[in-house]
Amino acid sequence: MNTDSFALRHIGPRPEKIAEMLETIGVDSLDQLIFETIPDDIKLKKGLDLNPALSEHEYLEHITKLAAKNKMFKSYIGLGYHQSITPPVVQRNVLENPGWYTAYTPYQAEIAQGRLEALLNFQTMVADLTGMELANASLLDEATAAAEAMTLLFAVRDRAQKKRKCVKFFVSEEILPQTLALLQTRANPLEIELVVGNHEEFDFVEDFFGAILQYPGTSGKIYNYAPFISKAKDAGIKVAVAADILSLVKLPAPGDLGVDVVVGTTQRFGIPLGYGGPHAAYFATREEYKRNIPGRIIGVTKDIDGNLALRMALQTREQHIKRDKATSNICTAQVLLAVMASMYGVYHGPKGLEYIANKVHRSTAELADALEQLGYYQENELYFDTIRVKADPVKIKEIAEASEINFYYPEEDTVAISLNEATSLTDLNNIIAVFAHVAGKTSFKITSLEKDVIDKQNLSRETEFMTNEVFNKYHSETELMRYIKKLERKDLSLNHSMISLGSCTMKLNAAAEMLPLSYPQWGNIHPFVPIEQAQGYQEVLKRLEDQLTEITGFHATSLQPNSGAQGEFAGLMTIRAYHESRNEHHRNICLIPSSAHGTNPASAVMAGMKVVVTKANDSGSIDVDDLRAKALKYKDNLSAVMITYPSTHGVFESAIKEITQIVHDNGGQVYMDGANMNAQVGLTNPGNIGADVCHLNLHKTFAIPHGGGGPGVGPICVAKQLEPFLPGNPIIKTGGDHAINAISAAPWGSSLVCLISYAYITMLGPKGLKSSTEHAILNANYIKQRLSGHYETLYSGERGRAAHEMIIDCRPFKERGIEVVDIAKRLIDYGFHAPTVSFPVAGTMMIEPTESESKEELDRFCEALISIREEINTVDKDEPNNVLKNAPHTLAMLTANEWDFPYSREKAAYPLAYVSDNKFWPTVRRVDDAYGDRNLMCTCPPMEEYM
Repeated sequence: MNTDSFALRHIGPRPEKIAEMLETIGVDSLDQLIFETIPDDIKLKKGLDLNPALSEHEYLEHITKLAAKNKMFKSYIGLGYHQSITPPVVQRNVLENPGWYTAYTPYQAEIAQGRLEALLNFQTMVADLTGMELANASLLDEATAAAEAMTLLFAVRDRAQKKRKCVKFFVSEEILPQTLALLQTRANPLEIELVVGNHEEFDFVEDFFGAILQYPGTSGKIYNYAPFISKAKDAGIKVAVAADILSLVKLPAPGDLGVDVVVGTTQRFGIPLGYGGPHAAYFATREEYKRNIPGRIIGVTKDIDGNLALRMALQTREQHIKRDKATSNICTAQVLLAVMASMYGVYHGPKGLEYIANKVHRSTAELADALEQLGYYQENELYFDTIRVKADPVKIKEIAEASEINFYYPEEDTVAISLNEATSLTDLNNIIAVFAHVAGKTSFKITSLEKDVIDKQNLSRETEFMTNEVFNKYHSETELMRYIKKLERKDLSLNHSMISLGSCTMKLNAAAEMLPLSYPQWGNIHPFVPIEQAQGYQEVLKRLEDQLTEITGFHATSLQPNSGAQGEFAGLMTIRAYHESRNEHHRNICLIPSSAHGTNPASAVMAGMKVVVTKANDSGSIDVDDLRAKALKYKDNLSAVMITYPSTHGVFESAIKEITQIVHDNGGQVYMDGANMNAQVGLTNPGNIGADVCHLNLHKTFAIPHGGGGPGVGPICVAKQLEPFLPGNPIIKTGGDHAINAISAAPWGSSLVCLISYAYITMLGPKGLKSSTEHAILNANYIKQRLSGHYETLYSGERGRAAHEMIIDCRPFKERGIEVVDIAKRLIDYGFHAPTVSFPVAGTMMIEPTESESKEELDRFCEALISIREEINTVDKDEPNNVLKNAPHTLAMLTANEWDFPYSREKAAYPLAYVSDNKFWPTVRRVDDAYGDRNLMCTCPPMEEYM
């Protein structure tokens, strides 16, 4: 065995088992299976032009050398990004723990109670600090959260405002520059008119529907926004506030001022800078807007025994139901980062956060006083952590960078300094020394932190926050470690068993890919440092862009979109810009097959397009005749088609080149959803198929962990004609010569986790990437054949093969009273997470095993499903007290004195012999979703309930 081969470790089936699998499928070789799966006319004629694979050891040496090229300056740039201190107990037990980072989105609540509790803590912490009634379980970054706030306020305009066509949205000139860029990006296709100005001079006229303020302002100034908010309310204008979450520990909560939405980022709560991400944004609002809030909400409900249980409320897969009527295209969150931020809050508690906030503010006040003593004018009278000093930026920058210090230089006579949790007395004195040197004066040292501008002005927060027991209990490392472990044990992750979710690609997240995320040389880089200080990052990101461009067969790549939904939006916006550059502004029709992912129509609407749905035929493929007819009908206004390939039904459609040609012949561009790229890499690609732009889910195909529902990265790869329009950034130059406005806050999105995909590609190399795809197809077809005769596979290719996933039909079991959800819950008793339920076809399961699972694990999974099929044969529609309807079975049930079920305890808990070897116990019985939606509660129970 070649112990240097990463591919041998990544790919699950052992070479000696592959012959058995091929025999089961009924083919002589892997080559024959691929021949029967993928249409000949789209196969690549030559291999991928990538460097040969590195071993894990070689890669770690390589990435360590690149890390050394990142300069570890002290950055006081601010602009919404601040160095924070990740408690080691959180780093080791959450960030570096596969029990947390390999979990999937908590769609199966019974086996996700741990991360659901952590997210409920996050929502409670955010609601308390913002003073709002309701918070979601995180968004992508502060800028996109602000854009979502704008679109929410636009959606909830009253009838009179809609009738008057109120489309103006006021933006304070104190807004962060990257937030303004995102607001511009989102406003334009929705025909919202942004008005940027001084909030103190704003005229509250009728044609405005909303406004957004920054708290504190980008300049660092703290304003009294109460008069503005009061006048806005009187004028029927709703107000959003983008607030620094650490400042809210000391400042009055925006909710107490009467605002409608509060957004921001929790990056300051123990999350590495990571050159821009990933970080968990927060979104808090009034309960009356609960049906319009974007993203996910965690709610409290009960199980069928009446016990407390948690689940995702209201927004669960909202796009799949509402499609083009959805409130947002965002269907992901930054769960892993939200969990870390919540644990930061749990570990420090309100008293710890007060200490940190006071330290940051008092450090800033002492620095301001010291610089004034040196003769500098500091223009902010009230501030939290940011001061603006009148000085020569050229001279300051020269001395500062020689001292390995970064400031922000907003104007030709101004230096801005934002301090953070990691700023020590030594750091303060080093800053003072820079300014003393430029002033030609003798420096002096600060020895204590006593000044407090906020307290002196009687501006301090008066309302309590984070009074729940969870924030006041786990303040020793021992206690927090045990609490984190207690929650981890409630969750089923990839470190327990296969998670075979179709369209979600839950593959191995290798340790060698993950290790560099903990290196400070990657974690502590501010996204707006000068490019020359981030040469390690620049090399990795450029190489990753080139790798993805080669893999997709395109011309260029942007890594900026930080989720799949953002990638969809970015791809459509580049198409929109392309048409506009050709004076074809009228092209606004987007064709979308009926089987498409639910975010597709939502993204098209966000990009200002009108959705026209095309039919699927009986085999689940796109109805080419219907698509041709609609392309011809709308040829004068056709903008794009959105297709998923292989199809969402798990089939390589042979007519794909005909489909792309039809769209091109009628003036449109082809957007390809990269959700199923795991069936293409090294065998075919979107460029070869005829697409013009493709978004990739790096959190699927390219091994970034799902982390319980995020982080995600959704870069776009484009053909040559679209390259000029790749997204830019208002602070750091990115994108094409005619770049569209920013799609995410940071120039390269969630840069830190891009290291994982770079590692994946670099260690697999061209042969390993192709082999991974082949084995993904092998594993899917092996399951398909093993389940044959027990479950019907709904769709197959022309030669009877599945791609990397397939759909099994569970609808016939309704005649015995069994729904697909019953099978999903019974799988928990067998130790497995359910496949994707009822998408894209109601009453079915979509199974994707990935290449990482061994034959032994595939067999266990198949045996579980076959055993469940046999159980279905024994149940009666008129007798719902059966092993499937009662699933999952908890330890409390099995150990209770009474057993009121017509089957044995052993059958309930240990239906197959292998289960007893590694039993997973759900902590709650089947969750009552309807009760939770009728009685929505999305924060932790108050302290009084514990008392």
